[in-house]
Amino acid sequence: MTGRTLTFGLFVAFILITLGITIWARVNTRGADDFYAGGRTFSGAQNGVALAGDYMSAASFLGIAGIIALNGYDGFLYSIGFLVAWLLALLLVEMVRNAGRFTMGDVLARRVRRQAPVRRAAAVSTVTVSVFYLLAQMVGAGALVSLLLGIHRGERFLGMDAGTAKTVTIVVVGALMIFYVAFGGMKATTWVQIIKSALLMAGAVVLTALVLGRFGFDVSALLGSAADASGKGEAFLRPGQRYGQDVPGDAYQTIVNKLDFISLALALVLGTAGLPHIVSRFFAVPDGRAARTSVSWAIGLVGVFYLMTLALGFGAAALVGRQAIVAQDPSGNTAAPQLAQAVGEHIGGHLGGDVLLAFIGAVAFATILAVVSGLVLASSASLAHDYFGQVLMLGRPRESQEVAVARFASFLVGTLAIVLAVVARNQNVAFLVALAFAMAASANVPVIVLSLFWRRFNSAGVVAGIYGGLAGSLVLVFLSPVVSGKVDPVTGASLSLFPAGVDFHLFPLENPGLVSIPIGFACAVAGTLLGRDKADAERYDDLSVRALTGAGAH
Repeated sequence: MTGRTLTFGLFVAFILITLGITIWARVNTRGADDFYAGGRTFSGAQNGVALAGDYMSAASFLGIAGIIALNGYDGFLYSIGFLVAWLLALLLVEMVRNAGRFTMGDVLARRVRRQAPVRRAAAVSTVTVSVFYLLAQMVGAGALVSLLLGIHRGERFLGMDAGTAKTVTIVVVGALMIFYVAFGGMKATTWVQIIKSALLMAGAVVLTALVLGRFGFDVSALLGSAADASGKGEAFLRPGQRYGQDVPGDAYQTIVNKLDFISLALALVLGTAGLPHIVSRFFAVPDGRAARTSVSWAIGLVGVFYLMTLALGFGAAALVGRQAIVAQDPSGNTAAPQLAQAVGEHIGGHLGGDVLLAFIGAVAFATILAVVSGLVLASSASLAHDYFGQVLMLGRPRESQEVAVARFASFLVGTLAIVLAVVARNQNVAFLVALAFAMAASANVPVIVLSLFWRRFNSAGVVAGIYGGLAGSLVLVFLSPVVSGKVDPVTGASLSLFPAGVDFHLFPLENPGLVSIPIGFACAVAGTLLGRDKADAERYDDLSVRALTGAGAH
């Protein structure tokens, strides 16, 4: 049995298992509570494992291991940012769970008089952030599966060349996520996340143990070997390889590099609490205490996982080597699969390498499927509950109507994501994940925080904050070096979305968070102070009691 056949077989096995779960969930999904929140029957531990699964995307598993393998210490800063983000989430989770019902829009609308514009803005923000995140995951899925199945340019597998395999993978991933959400709702999505988390943690533990075993479980020896193999020596273990680089003789660029790192860190730390698919998961537990337990479990699992990315990244640098990693994928996204093959071959020869590579490949595929399902569910829930149920139906829809619209909305969002991902399948869209975090931090976090803690906040402030934060993020990214004007100083090749020679960038930072997050807060405050709406003191008091005590919460 060849490695690619084994990998393909594990892909199919995971798909069949998850399809079975979805059919079971469909039989046990009867109303809006079941569809949107899984009947609120998940324990804090179960939901925490699912939360970790929602958060540990392919970008976390493959991307961070690759960044560490190529950039050493600086790659670990990404892990730290992702982990610290949960501390803010821990502060807000119980209050958000108590204040809302199914979506972020429920939290924002509870204390305002004019709910329709707030619900519309919440739906727009949820869908926009989710689609950007979806696009990055699905394009990554196409590239990943092509690489894991060994379909390179000029080669074929099951009659497909590399380009066709990318497209087919995107369509298959899209069709599966639509099926999971439309038929199984939150119950199916949660169990897919739980299974994916278990597989991901198992894969990371096995790889970490095998890597450390190669160095006699001596972390110092691992780091020393990685530094030697990197070609950068001890500098590989110190800051400055990727973020906040000092540019000799260019004080301006040095300052820009430092600010860009701060901007990225702000987006990662603040964005998590505003990601729609993370917020919606807080409602899948019976009460606020269970929601807090969920986050505690998520912090534990995510913390352990990101510690293991150190072993994976430095292990790949030491055992695979920078040249081999870059030759396979210049961005380093295949470092973890290449490491799996290397340590597998050391233990069990060619067959051992194929088996471990197939397992890690299947885990990565499961990771993508689980994350995109959560994103589609958050989008379809917001469209159906916030826009259809509360705006078009004036807050009086029949449950069956709303759930039917949610199923249809999942089809629309999924189809849109498939089309956009197929169009962008050959583009470098790595920046979209950071952009999604920046938009969530700029548009969603300010209005959530001000809704919970500012008595004077009103509907005009919510709407201005959401649209201001979204617009600020998108405009600044469009005018940044990630879209145009960034070239490789050695080869002259474009490192931006547009080709070399096209340069209209005016904003120097690659991540907009440092500027767009204050814009979101400023718009929310200005909208409140300049808007004609009056704050409703009674509604705010009711929200405060509900958020802090859980009295009257769903």
